[in-house]
Amino acid sequence: MSKKRLIPVTGAALLMAVCLPGYSQTAKTNGPKKPTEKEFQYIADQFADLRVLRYNVPGFEQLSLQQKELLYYLSEAALCGRDITWDQNYKYNLTIRKTLEAIVGSYKGNAKDPEYLKFMVYAKRVWFSNGIHHHYSSDKILPECSQAFFAGLVKQCVPAKLPLKPGETTDAFIARITPIMFDPAIAPKKVWLDPSKDLVTSSAVNFYEGVTQQEAIEFYEKQTDKNSKTPVMVGLNSKLVKENGQLVERVWKIDGMYDASISKIVYWLEKAVTVAENAEQKTALEKLVQFYKSGSLKDFDEYNIAWVKDTQSAIDVVNGFIEVYEDPLGKKGSFEAVVSVKDMEASKRIAAIGKEAQWFEDHSPILSQHKKKNVTGISAKVINAVTECGDAAPSTPIGINLPNNEWIREAHGSKSVNLGNIVEAYDQAAGGSVVNEFYYNDEIKKRVMAYASLADKLHTDMHEVIGHASGQIEPGVGQPHETLKNYASALEEGRADLVALYYLMDQKLVDLGVMPSLDYGKAAYDEYITKGLMVQLSRIKPGNSIEEAHMRNRQMVAAWAYEKGKAENVIEKKVENGKTYFVINNYDKLRVLFGELLKELQRIKSQGDYQAGHDLIENYGVKVDPALHKEILERYAKLNIAPYQGFIQPRLVPVMEGGKIKDVKIEYPTNFVKQMLDYGKNYSLLPVEN
Repeated sequence: MSKKRLIPVTGAALLMAVCLPGYSQTAKTNGPKKPTEKEFQYIADQFADLRVLRYNVPGFEQLSLQQKELLYYLSEAALCGRDITWDQNYKYNLTIRKTLEAIVGSYKGNAKDPEYLKFMVYAKRVWFSNGIHHHYSSDKILPECSQAFFAGLVKQCVPAKLPLKPGETTDAFIARITPIMFDPAIAPKKVWLDPSKDLVTSSAVNFYEGVTQQEAIEFYEKQTDKNSKTPVMVGLNSKLVKENGQLVERVWKIDGMYDASISKIVYWLEKAVTVAENAEQKTALEKLVQFYKSGSLKDFDEYNIAWVKDTQSAIDVVNGFIEVYEDPLGKKGSFEAVVSVKDMEASKRIAAIGKEAQWFEDHSPILSQHKKKNVTGISAKVINAVTECGDAAPSTPIGINLPNNEWIREAHGSKSVNLGNIVEAYDQAAGGSVVNEFYYNDEIKKRVMAYASLADKLHTDMHEVIGHASGQIEPGVGQPHETLKNYASALEEGRADLVALYYLMDQKLVDLGVMPSLDYGKAAYDEYITKGLMVQLSRIKPGNSIEEAHMRNRQMVAAWAYEKGKAENVIEKKVENGKTYFVINNYDKLRVLFGELLKELQRIKSQGDYQAGHDLIENYGVKVDPALHKEILERYAKLNIAPYQGFIQPRLVPVMEGGKIKDVKIEYPTNFVKQMLDYGKNYSLLPVEN
C-alpha cells in the first residue's frame, strides 16, 4: 500500500501530467538564475517521452536564517541518499551511471554527431529514471546508438574515471558492460507484476538476490506477528539474500548496507537537529537519526509517531525508506526525500477539508463496520518543495499522505500534503492540446479547461487527506501489503481516488467554500474517465498490458464504472470520424457507481480479500484493447507531447562568514545534464557493485 502519488499521479492530476503543448516556453541554459515570478521559465528540456521542468520556491528569501539553515541541512541529507535509489533500482545502475558521467564529462567530439545525440538521449533518460529502467513503465531503456560507437566513447575516457574492477582493462570493461546496457533480454523489466511469473526472480530491482518469490514470502510470513496490535512493516529496510544456503537480510543502516550514504545522511540530519524550529521537530529528527543508526523498524515506527505529532513546524521533511511500489512483493521501501516549507495561505483550503474528516467518514458509502468512529489526527497542509531526491525526483509526487503503517495511522493520525509549487509548475507548463483531441464536444472541453485546475487540486486534497486516512481494517486482518500482496498499491490508490471522486460531486465541498460549484466535480469526472480509459494508454508500448500501480488503478475504476453503467448508458462510447470518445451522460449515477466500487474496495482492504482484489485488477486494470490502443497512440503522436515530466531541483548555497552560515541563497539551475553531472560529482557516495 502506498500513500503518495508519483507523477503522473492521481486521475485528478492527469491533466497536468499529460495535457501538454509543445514548447510554450523555453528556458535559458546559461547557468543558475534568480527568477522573478513573472519571468520564471518552467520548461527546460524535452527528449524521448520526457519533459524536464523547473519549479520556484516562493517566499524563500523571507524565511529566517534558522529556517534557511535547516532547509540547507535537510537538503544535503536528502541528496546524500541519491545513490541508494540508483542501487535499489538495479544492481548495475551505479556502474552504468558512472560510465555515462565519465563519457559526458570528458567528451571532446562533435556534439551534433547523430550517434552522439542518440547516446545523449539515452543518458538523459537513464538520469531521469534513476537507472536503466523507465521510471513509470519499468521497461528497460535501450541505447539507440551503436555498440561500436559506445565502445569508442568509453575508450576516449580516462581509465581512472571509469568504474573498472581492479586490474580490469578498458576493453574488458566494455565487453562486460555492453550486454548489460544493450541486450534486451538482460534485466528486461525492473518490476514484473505478471502473476504467471516468479515476481522476484523476473524483476531486476535490487531487493532480492538468489531468492525466489515463494522463499521470500515464507521468510517474511515467519517474521510477521499477526497478533500484534503494533506490527512493524517487516522487510522494509533490507535486501534479502541467500548466503551459504540461508536467507539473510542486509539491513540498510549505519555499519550495514549503504553505510557510506547513510552516514552522510545522519551527519546532515544531526546538524539539522541543532537548528530545529521546536521541540517536536527536534524529537522527530533525533528519532530518525536513531533509526538510521539501529536499523530497527520499531525505531522507524517511533520516528513516524513523533513526525506525525510535529504539526506546528513550517519546515518539514520526508526522508527514509518509504514507498513499496518498486518491490514486486510490496515490502521493500525505496529511499526518498522531500524537503519543504509550508504555504500558509494555500493551506487554508486543504485544512478546511481536513477539519471535516469525520463528516466525510460518517457519510461515506462504505459498510458501517469499516468506518472509523473517531478519525484521528489528520494534519493537512499545502507545502512548497525545496529539494526532492531519490524516489521523489526527477519524477515527483504532488500529494503525500504518510506514514504508511496502518496501525500508526489509526492510533496517531497522519500528515497529508499537497505540493503547491509543483502543482503550480504543472499548471504553468500545461496546455489544451490533449483536451482538444480527446474530449468529445465544446461543452466538455470548455468545462475541463475552465475548471480542471482547481478540480485537480481538490482531487489531490481529497485523495490524500480523506481518502488514504479513511476506513479501518477488521480485527485480526493483517496489513494490506501482507494480505493483498502485489495488488495492494493499485487497490489502495483506487480506493483513495474513489473517495475523492465520490465527494467531488457533493454539495459539502461547495458549502465549505473550497469549490464554487458542482461543475468542478463534473470536470473531474470528465477527465478521470477520459484519461483512465484512453489517454494514459499513450504511455504503453504496443502489445503491452498495464503494469504500473497508478495506471492499473485508474483504468480499473474507469473500466468498472463503464461496464456497470452500460445498462443505463451512464458512460457512452462514441466513435466519430474514426475517433473514439467516452462521454458521461449521467454524472449523478456515475457518482453512485463510484460509491459502490468504493464500498467494495474498502471491504477488500478491511477483510484482506486477496482473490476479490486480484479479480478487480486483472479483469479491469490490466488488459488493453489493441485496436483502441493503436488509435490512441496514433492520435497522441500527432500532438508532439512528452507524456512524462520531472524536475530540475533548486540549489541551496550557504554564504559563510567566520566559519558560520551567514545566509543561504537559492539558485534555480536551468541545465538538466549539468545538474546530473554535478550530483554525480558531489553526491557519489556508494561503491559500484561489480
